[in-house]
Amino acid sequence: MSPGLYLLTAPLGDTAAFASKLAAVLDVGNIAALLLRLEDADERTLVNRAKTVAAMAQPRGVALLLDGRPELAARAGADGAHFDGIEALTAAISELKPERIAGAGGLRSRHDAMLAAEGGADYVMFGEPDRNGHRSPFAAVIERVGWWAEVFEVPCVSYAGDLGEVSALAQAGSDFVALGDWIWTKEELPAALVAAAAKCLGEPV
Repeated sequence: MSPGLYLLTAPLGDTAAFASKLAAVLDVGNIAALLLRLEDADERTLVNRAKTVAAMAQPRGVALLLDGRPELAARAGADGAHFDGIEALTAAISELKPERIAGAGGLRSRHDAMLAAEGGADYVMFGEPDRNGHRSPFAAVIERVGWWAEVFEVPCVSYAGDLGEVSALAQAGSDFVALGDWIWTKEELPAALVAAAAKCLGEPV
C-alpha cells in the first residue's frame, strides 16, 4: 500500500483567503492529514480560522491537526494536534488523548523518537525543518525512517523538502510523506505539485 500524503500549511492569518487554493489541493491524491499552522490571534479568531479549514478538510476524509494549541482542538473541531519536541508532547498530550490525535515532531535523536512513542504519540515525524529552517542531512533522515519502519509499529511521517525526495522516503518505509509549505510558494500550482507527489508514490491521479 502506498504511503499517504501529509500536508503542512504556512502560518496563516486569513484562512478564508486560503480556502480556494486549499480546496483544489485537497481533491488531489491520497491526503491523510493537514497540519494547520496559524498566526497568533485571540482564541475566538483562532478557533474560527481552524473551523474554516476543518469544514473543507474533514468532509474529504482529511484529518485536521493544529500546530500546537491543544487547548483549541476540541473547540475548533480539529482531529488533533502536532507537537514540536518531547517536552511539548508530554505537557499537552493529556488534553487530547484518547479522543484526538497527538503527533510528535522535532525529534532530534532515536531516543527522542522512542520517548514520543512510549509517551503515547500516534505518529512520529522525521526530517522536518526546525524553527530556523535547518534540516538534518537527507541521508540521515532516510536512515532514521528505515530504522523506525523496521522496529516500531507507531506510524512514521517523513518530511520531503521537494519532489525529488518523495520516492526515496516512501521506499525507506514511511507510512506518510509530508509536503511542507514549499508546495504553496513554488511557481507551480499547489495542486499540480501534490499530484506529482502522489504520482511519485504510485497513486493513480
